[in-house]
Amino acid sequence: MQEEKFEIPHKYLLCGITILCFLFILISMLFENSFSFCRAITDKTIAPMQKGITKVCDFVQEKIDVWEDMQDLKSENEALKQQVEQLNLENKIYMEEQLELERLRELYQLDDQYQDYEKVGARVIGTSSMNWFDNFVIDKGSNDGIAVDMNVICGNGLVGIVTDVGPDTAVVRSIIDDASNVSAIFLNSDKLCIVQGDAKSIADGYIKVLNIPKEVEVNEGDELVTSSVSDKFLPGITIGYVEEITVDSNNLTKSAKLYPAVDFENIHEVLVITQLKQSGE
Repeated sequence: MQEEKFEIPHKYLLCGITILCFLFILISMLFENSFSFCRAITDKTIAPMQKGITKVCDFVQEKIDVWEDMQDLKSENEALKQQVEQLNLENKIYMEEQLELERLRELYQLDDQYQDYEKVGARVIGTSSMNWFDNFVIDKGSNDGIAVDMNVICGNGLVGIVTDVGPDTAVVRSIIDDASNVSAIFLNSDKLCIVQGDAKSIADGYIKVLNIPKEVEVNEGDELVTSSVSDKFLPGITIGYVEEITVDSNNLTKSAKLYPAVDFENIHEVLVITQLKQSGE
């Protein structure tokens, strides 16, 4: 016997679907205000928080960007400082080389001026004074042919004389030292005078000229050179130029200030004349 199937009539199914749709519409209408309230709460709480978080994030990011820029600028500044230091060093080296070149030119001209004398070039490696080169040490000695009493020149004329010699170094006493006395003459006269070293006077830029015969006509700017009667100094080497001539109290002689032909504050290289003064020269 075949069982009968249970079937819902179509009119009942259509009626049920209609009622269900009506219920959904009703629920939506009844709870519309509740959903609006939730949306309002969301708009007043969550949205401002989102805006605040966004602002904070933007602020933090801005500070990070500024910090990164500062680090970049700091690195660039350090690099620029190193470049400036390097350029300053290179400029200093360049200036020193230019000064040395100028000094070497002067030595070359001086060598040519006294070409009759054999000479050895030397560098100053030590001095007894921080301000003046009254006594100093050079880097040439007996191994280079240097001997005591050899004349030393630089700049435009006479520096002094060798007083002590080692194998590789020598000591030079300059004409500004208190112990120095040089027999000299003016180019326009054969009358003798004495150039006396004076450590105090050189602080004002001059040394003393003594025992100038009163009858000798001396003018400011006249050149004074080593005389032929000196027992150690070769003749004809420029010593300096005369200024401020005065008559001595004995009324027989004159004195003067002598501005040396050499800058005794700055001596770096010298020429040593390897010929010794012989008696009768």
